[in-house]
Amino acid sequence: MPKIAIIGDRDSIIGFKALGVKIFSVGNKDEAERTLRQISTPDYGAVFITENYAVKIQKEIDELKRQIPLYPSIVIIPSHHGTMGLGAQRIKVLIEKALGWSFFTQPEEEDKG
Repeated sequence: MPKIAIIGDRDSIIGFKALGVKIFSVGNKDEAERTLRQISTPDYGAVFITENYAVKIQKEIDELKRQIPLYPSIVIIPSHHGTMGLGAQRIKVLIEKALGWSFFTQPEEEDKG
């Protein structure tokens, strides 16, 4: 069974340990990149990365997704500092790619005059 991991600052990820998630506490961009490369194997089915580190290593995330499209699934989540909207933006882009259009945009109101 594939494992689940989370990468981020200790305060944001420590609670996931109780759920059986393998936690990887990092303190800087280099540690986050190195950790992501090390665990990007079929052993891990999902890797969660806090937004504050995902924004710093986005280039590495994109490169790994091109090289290894199936494993692991990389999910961006908010840190304990709150959300930056990166996870929601990524989901929006994926849905737009899948559908060929965005259902997030509001249709213009019809002229009622």
